[in-house]
Amino acid sequence: MKIEASTLLLLALASPSAITGFAPTTIPASRTNNVSLNMASGVTRNPNFAKLQGGYLFPEIGRRRTAYLEENPEMADRLISLGIGDTTMPIPPHILSGLVEGATKLGTQDGYTGYGAEQGQGLLREKIASVLYKGLIEPEEVFVSDGAKCDIMRVQQMFGNNVVSAVQDPSYPVYVDTSVMMGQTGEINSETSQFDNMVYMPCTAENDFFPDYASLPRADVVYFCSPNNPTGAAATREQLTQMVNTCKERGSILVFDAAYAPFIRDPNVPKSVFEIPGAKDVAIEVNSFSKYAGFTGVRLGWTVIPSELKFSDGSLVRDDFNRVMTTAFNGASNIVQSGGLACLDEEGQKEIDGLIDYYLANAVMLKEAMESIGFKVFGGDNAPYVFVQLPEGKSSWDMFSEILEQAQVVTIPGAGFGPGGEGYLRLSAFAPRDSVIEACARLKKTMAPKA
Repeated sequence: MKIEASTLLLLALASPSAITGFAPTTIPASRTNNVSLNMASGVTRNPNFAKLQGGYLFPEIGRRRTAYLEENPEMADRLISLGIGDTTMPIPPHILSGLVEGATKLGTQDGYTGYGAEQGQGLLREKIASVLYKGLIEPEEVFVSDGAKCDIMRVQQMFGNNVVSAVQDPSYPVYVDTSVMMGQTGEINSETSQFDNMVYMPCTAENDFFPDYASLPRADVVYFCSPNNPTGAAATREQLTQMVNTCKERGSILVFDAAYAPFIRDPNVPKSVFEIPGAKDVAIEVNSFSKYAGFTGVRLGWTVIPSELKFSDGSLVRDDFNRVMTTAFNGASNIVQSGGLACLDEEGQKEIDGLIDYYLANAVMLKEAMESIGFKVFGGDNAPYVFVQLPEGKSSWDMFSEILEQAQVVTIPGAGFGPGGEGYLRLSAFAPRDSVIEACARLKKTMAPKA
């Protein structure tokens, strides 16, 4: 006897045992009650995540921006962003051709490649060492990745939770948040808004935003960014030499974030920590093509770990980082690495210079606009960020809201970068020129002292 499919379906819906021959499992009422009343699993939450304060800064800015537009939908076309440091200019033709070539090869039998070396393509590592570092480092010391931000977390995974970290205050939030996630810190101190068991290095207008690490408690790992996000300060050769020497004397490892190196125009400002004698004994450098070539969405970066750098037991730091990369990473996209090679050609370097000049011109305009209003302004010379000192007693979050509501311009409150950023506002030069010109006009009107 044949049974139609529709009949089988009806039988299955009415009584599964009619088809399978097995009666369905009966779940005890006590268990179903527990599920219905409490959907939580039996897994304990990582307590370190409970220490984190609110949301990560930039999504919080996005949330507030979205909330404003929901209340004021007519302002959607008027909104200008000087907030997150995301590039806006298109990827230049030669660099783009490298990406296209990399993708095209995958459609051919001879050009197709699958998994590659987790450390990056050999030719790209060689060109990074020769073109960007002028031979100061070796290709095997370069680890190609999907960006500096990701590498900071990988560095943290390598160091583990039994270290004390030092950060600039204010600083890029990733250094603090990843330290908290790894379990390196204690709880947040409600009085200082700082985490226990972490060294905060004050960077203020009074010390030219350069920390005096030698006067502070020793840390195992020191995170230092130059040109700096958010202050725009760029460490001079003398200052960076001082930092390297202090780390060497104290047995600290310096993690140098050089993501904004291409914006440096002052010959007395090093683009790499490895320009400093002795740095290979104490320093790691993270960098990225994000700001070089508009790769914020493409994702390509690298970390340099010198062969000379060792842990206290004499083992090579490079070997442990290599283990992290080979265990938890399958290598940067082969398409993206092809674009990275194009960045390092002579023509690609010229295109990068053009992009950087464009954004630096924006920074000059923003800085001059703020100074014309009467504000004290920092950065904007060797960096794409302008750090504006607000009138005494003015909250940076209040100023953020005021500018958003009155001028429809998104900025970043300095307090979002740590307690040391309170009283400041960060403006990003990563915006189209027309938007920067219009934003300057609006800011002059909104932030000008009231008569």
